[in-house]
This record gives sequence, C-alpha cells and structure tokens, in this order.
Amino acid sequence: MNNYIKRKLDGLMHSDKLGLLIALVVMVIIFSMLTGNNYFTTNNIINILIASSIVGLVTIGESYLLISGQVDLSPGSVAAFSGVMVTLFLSNGMPMGIAIPLVVIFGIGIGYINALMVTKLKFEPFIATLASMSIFRGFAFVLCDGKSIFVTNRAFLKMGSGRILNIPIPVIICIVMFAVFGIILNRTKFGRSIYMVGGNANASRLAGINADTVRTKLFMITSAFAALGGVILAARMSSGQPSASIGLEFDAVTACVLGGIAMSGGIGTLTGALIGLLIMQGFNNGLMMLNVQSFWQTIARGVLLVAALTFDYLRNKQRLAKLNSAKA
Repeated sequence: MNNYIKRKLDGLMHSDKLGLLIALVVMVIIFSMLTGNNYFTTNNIINILIASSIVGLVTIGESYLLISGQVDLSPGSVAAFSGVMVTLFLSNGMPMGIAIPLVVIFGIGIGYINALMVTKLKFEPFIATLASMSIFRGFAFVLCDGKSIFVTNRAFLKMGSGRILNIPIPVIICIVMFAVFGIILNRTKFGRSIYMVGGNANASRLAGINADTVRTKLFMITSAFAALGGVILAARMSSGQPSASIGLEFDAVTACVLGGIAMSGGIGTLTGALIGLLIMQGFNNGLMMLNVQSFWQTIARGVLLVAALTFDYLRNKQRLAKLNSAKA
C-alpha cells in the first residue's frame, strides 16, 4: 500500500497535473484575497460545481474527441435543441421517463450525422460540426417559434435543482460520469484505441483498429452528453430556451486544453480535463464576484482560451524536442 501511494505521488510530481493543481490553488488564494475571503466558502464552491456540471458533461465528450484528434463545435446548439425538445415533450404530456431518453437518443443521432460527414464525406471536423452548430441552433428556434417553453413537471425540475445529501443532483451526475468515463479511457481496450487513433492513425489501422468506427462512437458520445447537459440545463432554468448554451463547446475545449489534452491528439487525461474545468469555472466565478462587467468577462474567457492554446503549443514543442533528442 505504501509503495502504491509512493508511486502515485512520484507520478504526480512528474506530471503536468502538478502544475495544474498549483495554478488552481494560486487562483483560489488570489480570488479569496480580492473578495474578502468570500470566494473559498462552501456555498461558493457549490456554485462553482453547479456551473461546472453542464460544461463538465460536454468536456468529457470533447476530451475523448480531442485525444482521438477530432473536435466538435456543435454541443452548445445540441444542448439548446435538446432543452427545447424535452420541455416541448413534457409540456405535451409525455412522461419524463420517455422524454429524457428520447432526447438523448436524438443527441446520439446528431453525433452520428456529424461522424458521417467526417468519416464518409471527409469533411474537416471543424467545418462539419460548424455546419451542425448552425443547423441545430436554427432547429431549436423553429421548434419553439423563438420563444421559451416553460415546464412545471416537479420531478423534472428536481433533476436540475434537487440535492442528495446536500450535493446538487447535476454535480452528482457530472462526477459519476467523469468517474465512469475516466475508467473507460484508462482501463479498457476502447480507451486505448482512442489514444492509438489520436497518436498514430496508420499504426492503429495496422493494429486492427478501425479509426472511423472509433471516431463515430466518440461523436455520438459527445452529442449524447450535450443532449443530457441541455436537459439538465432546461430543468435548472424551468424552461427550454433556444438561445441557451451559446459558447458551451468553446468552454469545454478550453477546459480540455487547459487540462493538458493536446489538440493534435494522442495525449491527455480526464483528470487533467477536470482540473482545467475547475480552473476555468473558478476563474469565471471570481470575475463575477468582483463585479467585472459581462463584456470584460467575455474578453477574459477569450484570453484564457488563447493562453490554453499557447500552453498546448509549447507543450507540443517540448514533446517534439524530447522526441528528436531521443532519436539522436
């Protein structure tokens, strides 16, 4: 047991996660000082976790995709479309136990469409999912004629605002999903195939892995998470809103890259993505507590994304330098 703990600590000391944890701690200390110690409180931590839960679900899917060398820009639109759809179903008397799974299935279908454009039509993922982003945002407005759809189903609303052992249900869902998909990524053949496809698609093909099949599954998983996130957001807001979740996909990608997942594929962990998510949401929360105006917050989030991409570039440059040095 002691040797196991020692190995884990040694691995942490030599990993990118140590720098991420230090950055998270420093951020907490700075915002605590600036807000008069109102930042690091139980209530505010819960607020950060609630804000992280919807983005967190999409972050899981984007993490898988980025590790495989792909990206999806449609989750925000899929979430809005799903939120409108589930509230439309519920307002017309459909049971919650049918409405939610049906919406998630629709989300999986959207992911399959994205995958077909990428794997069969050979569109670049950026272009294919950019088109989906526009199409399904438009469908969200069409479904409700541009108006919010309010819902009064108590069981549904509890999904967004209820608590179990004083922990918000959306946070519990997000934590469980991170744990389950973290195990899948680290401990299963499917998880290893994701790294192989992202690291070297040709080598994965020679190893008998169908890269297109793997990527299709990942697009479907990402859209399923976006749909589930949209359902939870609709439950939190008591309504389906076609303008909801704008920029959700960029927040998720920022969290992934901050967490050490390489845009080029093949490198990264869900643990790192989770820490990146907490840094990003903690940063946003701190700005709000300091009463920074909303447009400056938007600029700050953009700067954070640029910083994340810069770190990714520097990490890749360092890895290439080490690889070339080893070959020499």
